[in-house]
Amino acid sequence: MQIEFLGTGTSQGIPVIGCDCAVCNSEDKRDYRLRTSALISTHNLSILIDAGPDLRLQLLRTQLPLPTALLLTHAHQDHTGGLDDLRPLIHALDKPFPIYAELKVLQRIRQQYAYAFEKNPYPGAPRFELHTIDEQPFTIENTLITPIRVFHGDLPILGFRVRNTAYLTDVKTIPAKSMEKLKGVHTLVLNALRHKTHHSHLTLEEAVKLSKSIGAKQTYFTHISHHLGKHNDITLPPNCHLSLDTHVVSAE
Repeated sequence: MQIEFLGTGTSQGIPVIGCDCAVCNSEDKRDYRLRTSALISTHNLSILIDAGPDLRLQLLRTQLPLPTALLLTHAHQDHTGGLDDLRPLIHALDKPFPIYAELKVLQRIRQQYAYAFEKNPYPGAPRFELHTIDEQPFTIENTLITPIRVFHGDLPILGFRVRNTAYLTDVKTIPAKSMEKLKGVHTLVLNALRHKTHHSHLTLEEAVKLSKSIGAKQTYFTHISHHLGKHNDITLPPNCHLSLDTHVVSAE
């Protein structure tokens, strides 16, 4: 199994429009980050996690097979704003694109992309096959997906475990019940916004501590803000890494 980090930045990406900080002006390509999204690929399946506003560019440059299913963590625009960019895949597959998310997220998708659900949509409109999920495990083409309840501030959202890999973004807290679901995780993807405390995201220091509690063999931090500092200036434990746009890593 492999994971490609399609994007590792926050809702504004890096560089931030109009910002002249050292990170946004960096010539180091590692400091360039599109909105957070990832692609998990197994021998017979390629699953997209979240579909933000940069999805078109992300899928044009991906090194892995193009996705055939989508998992949504929550309904915020930086995680759902790119769904229309799935149209070429929908046309190539000649069937609606399957989306797996909680009911409240799917309701938001129906509102945001109402033209895709009209009785007589215009030619070329996207078509989505909506699958309501909760905290119970489910399968996509015989691949077991385990949803993991986490909290984005006060907002309950989902992370996902596939085999021994867990993808958790926009996390601030994880309930004890969910920590149980993370036992035995080898590869962990976890958000790490910045150093200063934030009401709905983990700081880098909090994320490192949480990674240690979970006991993952390797942790990759994502959803990174320009406030974290330049990539080259960050020091981490040997088994922790700042994820990078377009990088592919092996997972279990």
